[in-house]
Amino acid sequence: MTHLWVRAESRPNEDRVGITPDGVAALIGQGMRVTVEDSPRRIIPTDAYAKAGAAITPEGSWPTAPDDAIVFGLKELPEDGTPLCHRHVMFGHAFKGQPAGRVLLDRFRDGGGALYDLEYLTDDTGRRLAAFGYWAGYAGAAVSLMAWAAQQSGGICGPVAAYPDRHRMLDDLRARLDATGRPRPRAIVIGAKGRVGSGAADLLTAMGVTVTGWDMAETAHGGPFPEVLMHDVFVNAILAHPGAPVFVPADAVAPGRALSVIGDVACDPTSDFSPIKVYDRTTTWDAPVLRVADAPVLDVMAIDNLPSMLPRESSEDYAAQLLPVLQGLDDLDAGAWGRAGALFRDHRDAR
Repeated sequence: MTHLWVRAESRPNEDRVGITPDGVAALIGQGMRVTVEDSPRRIIPTDAYAKAGAAITPEGSWPTAPDDAIVFGLKELPEDGTPLCHRHVMFGHAFKGQPAGRVLLDRFRDGGGALYDLEYLTDDTGRRLAAFGYWAGYAGAAVSLMAWAAQQSGGICGPVAAYPDRHRMLDDLRARLDATGRPRPRAIVIGAKGRVGSGAADLLTAMGVTVTGWDMAETAHGGPFPEVLMHDVFVNAILAHPGAPVFVPADAVAPGRALSVIGDVACDPTSDFSPIKVYDRTTTWDAPVLRVADAPVLDVMAIDNLPSMLPRESSEDYAAQLLPVLQGLDDLDAGAWGRAGALFRDHRDAR
């Protein structure tokens, strides 16, 4: 019997979950066993999972799960160096040359476990089967506008927090923009036709911002892209990958630009393939932007768990996309699971 173990998220400001109680009931109905760790922070209460038929276990108990359990979470595991013996489903961030990626892969090698990376659950054409992208773009554009609004009074964006729903976010953001007394900034979104880009464009449009939307056709020549520097706000929705064009080169910190905020929603600054070369680390909820230039100012927003700012919408949307994939867990060698497993083994064994 397939046993899915839904772990509590250990990362601060992470309230999302990848399966709803209805999803748990569906998996149990087809013969799976589901265990859910208790969590006081998860946007969906633990008792809702218990009512759906899941066994409830203490928070953080996944290391003691039965050897055959498939441990399912979203964000990274505690970086304690312990070998990993279970099969894990999560966003691993380990396949693009990230420094911490090799450490994670070695932990799986040492423990005999396996990583099924949620980012690489794809159909046979390579298209992702489930993604948080829309809400990442939506929230990323919101924080980018918060950063722009703070700049107008000579400040820098302060801490951010989760919102009960997107309507509260929109009301708060509109008030901040109106308080500047200035016209809305000009924004460009690259990757505008994808999930991330469409979310960013929808948020910007809702705030009355005029959006220049670029996608593959506009970036096919490979650069340079001086047009990016002519906008006040740039939202990047293109994932780092081999051959990715550079949209913001290192020398873009120099004067002579309108650009004052970069929202790097794709957020992979440690990758050699990052299309934004003016920063080298992610930002946090407590310090949402990194100031990389002062004359004129240029702030980079690079929070890597943006959808958790809208945990209910993002969890429910993602869980609905992922449930049909989870229903195939009975055969980890087939389809999307088989492809993800093969990719993990290739990277685990690469030296």
